[in-house]
Amino acid sequence: MTSITDTTLPITPRAMRDEMIVFVIMAALLAIVPWTGLYPFFVMQALCFALLACAFNLLIGYGGLLSFGHAMFLGTAGYCSAHALKVWGLPPELGILTGVAGSFVLSVITGYISIRRQGIYFAMITLALSQLLYFIYLQAPFTHGEDGIQGIPQGRMFGILDLSRPTVLYYVVLVDFLAGFLLIFRTINSPFGEVLKSIRENEQRAISLGYKTDHYKLLAFILSGTLAGLAGALKVFVAQNASLTDVEVAMSGQIVLMTLVGGLGTVFGPVVGAFVIVGMQQYLSGFGQWVTVIQGVIFVACVLTFRRGVVGEIAHLFKRSL
Repeated sequence: MTSITDTTLPITPRAMRDEMIVFVIMAALLAIVPWTGLYPFFVMQALCFALLACAFNLLIGYGGLLSFGHAMFLGTAGYCSAHALKVWGLPPELGILTGVAGSFVLSVITGYISIRRQGIYFAMITLALSQLLYFIYLQAPFTHGEDGIQGIPQGRMFGILDLSRPTVLYYVVLVDFLAGFLLIFRTINSPFGEVLKSIRENEQRAISLGYKTDHYKLLAFILSGTLAGLAGALKVFVAQNASLTDVEVAMSGQIVLMTLVGGLGTVFGPVVGAFVIVGMQQYLSGFGQWVTVIQGVIFVACVLTFRRGVVGEIAHLFKRSL
């Protein structure tokens, strides 16, 4: 079965071994970051967006469903977690669960509405729903409009882990990222993932084999939206605010960009793409609004010269599953 990016190799013991070796290397490199001198805020922010991009990639790269509104899950979880932490005074672990629960409920509702259509119609419905939520959050009292929710307390997770300490917060974010990544990895390498890929390649044939494709697509949409919500809840602790920026259409565009630059339909591509895009925003911030122009140039260059994305091209070159 061939991916829409021609990068996915059949699931074999060798492919699984390659992917697990790369995962161990990635986890080890991320684990030593606090001792490398890298700016911890940058890496934590990149990990949040990497999880978000991986969740989006599960939907489009393996399910063939292009969503232009994935930022609504990021922003909704952020607002729910921020409100629970600052107004209700919940501990961090319950604040995260509140945000994830909010994105789960939203993904069930929006998924049930949008999954009834295919192709560009599905994408436009997700875009419309995202814009609808943007204007709701702009007017809703608990979001504080354009000011957002500021000064969110980080607190102590489980009463032990002091999240106000950057190193402790970094490892909490890292563990959650790795857990979310492994869940996605297990999903795409399961029978459920194989059915998703068959739906992506030829939905009518999957229907003829007896699969209820709408059920599989809805489950994939819910899982993707919920994991995107986990990224949004973690981002609240990193940035200590929740704002409309996380719900804007531009954020959904950033998610698409991260996935395409890293490699659509690859396991590690969204992670690389997230670090590339967040890294450009961090280290090219001196260029002001020109950062957007630079990102556009890089996007065009990747589409024209690296059709499979960075990781996709590497995987294709070495004939490995990444």
